Amino acid sequence: MLHLQPVAFLLTLLIIRIIFEFEKLSIEGELNDSPTSKALINSLPIEGISQIWGDEIYFSTSISKENDEWAKETVDLGDIAFWPPGNAICLFFGPTPMSKGDEIRPASATNVMGKIIGDLEELKTINSGDYLKVVLG
Repeated sequence: MLHLQPVAFLLTLLIIRIIFEFEKLSIEGELNDSPTSKALINSLPIEGISQIWGDEIYFSTSISKENDEWAKETVDLGDIAFWPPGNAICLFFGPTPMSKGDEIRPASATNVMGKIIGDLEELKTINSGDYLKVVLG
């Protein structure tokens, strides 16, 4: 029979929410239990300047992580990910310039950290150069 410490068990049930606060809107995200998500949580709050690449918003951070077991060459609609070559957090709300067919393809493998919760269409109103802040939800 498996015995878990009560606190450790409860922590595995918690959903960690973050908020991306842009100049024009705020949108929530839910993080997974990956090492990169934990690095993000430990760095909050963070600020950045939005960059747009197709239907992806990304911004550089001070977080430095290599690809982990959550790394993927293609991502799903609404994924929140970390791109190690640019130390950047990425929000995927549609195809990128490298996508083929129905796939969503980052520039290279990204560590998937969670999902955007909310209307992904709103992210199309964000422009390169827009300020954002990421805080615990």
